[in-house]
Amino acid sequence: MPHIEIKCYPGRSEEQKRLCAEKVAQAAADALGCKLSSVSVAIKEVEKENWKKDVWDKQIVLGEKYLYKKPEYKM
Repeated sequence: MPHIEIKCYPGRSEEQKRLCAEKVAQAAADALGCKLSSVSVAIKEVEKENWKKDVWDKQIVLGEKYLYKKPEYKM
């Protein structure tokens, strides 16, 4: 606990994804008061043309009550 899943467009290098995962994991451990060794981070790439149906509609809109940080863009 906790597990964090990040979805983004393809195109970032493995080094960028690794660095992002490390920073997000550290921030989560600090904010939630848990051990860094307890945090896991997944990064899943979603093609731009699939973003609305796979992420916006299914996770952002349907999961809005769980969002602590909402996106500032509209689809």
